[in-house]
Amino acid sequence: MFKEIFVSLPTLTLNDMKNSQFGEVPLLRLAVCLMAGIVMGDSIGGGIWLWWLMAVAVVMTIVLWRYALLQSVAIAGCFVLLGWLLTVRQEASLRVQWPEGEVVYEAVVFSEPVEKPKTMAVDIMLVKSGQKIKGYLYKDARSRGLKIGDGLRIQSRINANSDWRRGTFDYRRYLETHGFTGSSFVSSWKWRKARVSLKGLSRLERTRLFFLKQRSLLLQRFVVEGQDNGPYAVLAAMALGDKSALTKELKDVYAVTGASHVLALSGLHLGIIYALLSLLVVGRRWQMVSQVLIVLCIWAFVFLVGMSTSVIRSATMLTVYALLSLGHRDKMTINTLAFTAIVMLIASPLSLYDVGFLMSFMAVFAILVLMPLMMGVFPMTFLLSHQAVRWVWSMVAVSCAAQIGVAPLIAYYFGRFSTYFLLTNFIVIPAATLILWLSPVVLVFPSLAYLLLYIVGLLNAILTKMAALPWASIEGLHPTKLQTAMMYVIIAACYLLVKRLLPMLTCSRASEGYR
Repeated sequence: MFKEIFVSLPTLTLNDMKNSQFGEVPLLRLAVCLMAGIVMGDSIGGGIWLWWLMAVAVVMTIVLWRYALLQSVAIAGCFVLLGWLLTVRQEASLRVQWPEGEVVYEAVVFSEPVEKPKTMAVDIMLVKSGQKIKGYLYKDARSRGLKIGDGLRIQSRINANSDWRRGTFDYRRYLETHGFTGSSFVSSWKWRKARVSLKGLSRLERTRLFFLKQRSLLLQRFVVEGQDNGPYAVLAAMALGDKSALTKELKDVYAVTGASHVLALSGLHLGIIYALLSLLVVGRRWQMVSQVLIVLCIWAFVFLVGMSTSVIRSATMLTVYALLSLGHRDKMTINTLAFTAIVMLIASPLSLYDVGFLMSFMAVFAILVLMPLMMGVFPMTFLLSHQAVRWVWSMVAVSCAAQIGVAPLIAYYFGRFSTYFLLTNFIVIPAATLILWLSPVVLVFPSLAYLLLYIVGLLNAILTKMAALPWASIEGLHPTKLQTAMMYVIIAACYLLVKRLLPMLTCSRASEGYR
């Protein structure tokens, strides 16, 4: 998951990486406590007694202010209980008692329609209650023509979230982590377009809908008549976060080669946007104003691309990064990552069970922890004097560190390991950077779209050939939860061993050089 390091691309240096090692990381401990509380809340549930425990923990935190150790334990207990309470609250909000029979309701389309074998799948939101449901409309010309922002008047039954499972995939959990409270299968004659009032939606949802409608308009600028749909599908996913046009075959090509991360907006994309906007800074005198404007632009882009978990994580870290840069503080640290996790989990505790959330944070965590060790293989003076070697080795170090961080999760959830991930990153990262730099140009001058689609088509062709190579990926892994946890234990043990041995090797190398 090479993309994750690009959340700090504009100013990541060797000094930054030295400061990213484990040191004073109180927020990491609090994040772990919050996660423990979320797991307990999901497993055990709760009642009014939880509020009493929370009150006691807060009082103990205040009373024990003279005793640092005991107060730290009380604070940890507060975060455990906070995660517990928030999880119980969110799960209660997702348990909706839908009517037994068919009902008439008004809704608004919140996603691009995705074609299924017999239906068109579309995310819709009920305008009166604000509940999100999965809509499956009978496939015909009308349902294919739906667009984001269309109002619907539907008569059908709304079903509670299904408990369907396949392997490690829990469909109910997937729906809950993304805020869906039910699903509805709608016949062709039981729905029609209608003008609906959005006053029942929150201001946040109305703002989000506005930006999604603007994205639909921008996507039209990438369309070239007569072109294959594959390049457009990848371009729409990489530039504006719309994956509705991606086919299963195209997803498999990117998954087998280990390039799926470029299809999901995250640190790579926001890092490039941050770098472009930073070029507009006119001087240190206007630094505070410029950073505020950059952050506002970053969050506008987050709304524009649909507010996925990984892009929110990257935007939150960039916001912290921008604020800390004003005070000349260490910006990319484990504390920054932990703070981002705390904010996101407080806002939505069930995000902890989202695959994208887990992989995004584990990739960045592994980069912050492992990359300094890998960069220490070469002397600092050598890297500073050989910029080409430094660039290549940095690419290798970031790719390997991120892959180590997410490999157990990929094996657990998807049952595969991509063997050519390092070679893939040397191809897709420069290509993705070029594509993202050209995308704003095409949005301004749509006539150049054919050139951008040609580049994306060339990337698709290269990855298709790589996916066909022998042993492109190892399939059928599927470790258990215990085996996955043990993989991380082994990785941690190897990290501690290398961290202990590396200074000895460095001293030995220095003494040999002295002789």
